[in-house]
Amino acid sequence: MYSLERSQRVEAPPRVVFAFFSDPANLATITPAWIRFRIDGEAPRPLAAGSRIEYRIRWSGLTLSWVTRITRWEPDREFEDVQEKGPYATWIHTHRFRPDGTGAVMDDRVDYALPFGFVGRIAHRLRVRRQLEEIFDFRRQAITRLFPGSSS
Repeated sequence: MYSLERSQRVEAPPRVVFAFFSDPANLATITPAWIRFRIDGEAPRPLAAGSRIEYRIRWSGLTLSWVTRITRWEPDREFEDVQEKGPYATWIHTHRFRPDGTGAVMDDRVDYALPFGFVGRIAHRLRVRRQLEEIFDFRRQAITRLFPGSSS
C-alpha cells in the first residue's frame, strides 16, 4: 500500500471549497488534459454517502473505466471516495477541509495499491508515483488560478 498526501491553502471559506470539490462537474477542470478525464453518464447531484460516480480516463494509450463510491460524507469538512472498479487494486481518497483565517486548508490523502504484485511495484517506481504527483501538482496550480490568493 502506498500513500500520497498534499495540503493547500485555498482563499475561500471551507464550505465554498467543499462545494467545489464535491461537484463532479469540476473534476475535469482540475485534472490534466493528457488524462482525458470524463464523467461517463450522469453524476449524482448532490453527492452524499453512497453516491457512485463512473468516469473514463486515458493512461498510456488505454481508455480505462473507473468507478468510485462516496463512503464518507461530512458536509463542509470531509468526504472520501473509494474505487469500486478501476486501474488500482485499492484507491481510497480522503478530502478534508478546515478553516484557516479567511480561507481553508484542503488536505488530501490517497491510499492506493497497484495490481500485479512485483510488476505493479516496478510500474509504481518507474511511472505511476510520478504521474500521480504530476496530477496533484497540476491540481494545485489549477486551484491557485481558480481561487486567487491561494498558496501554491
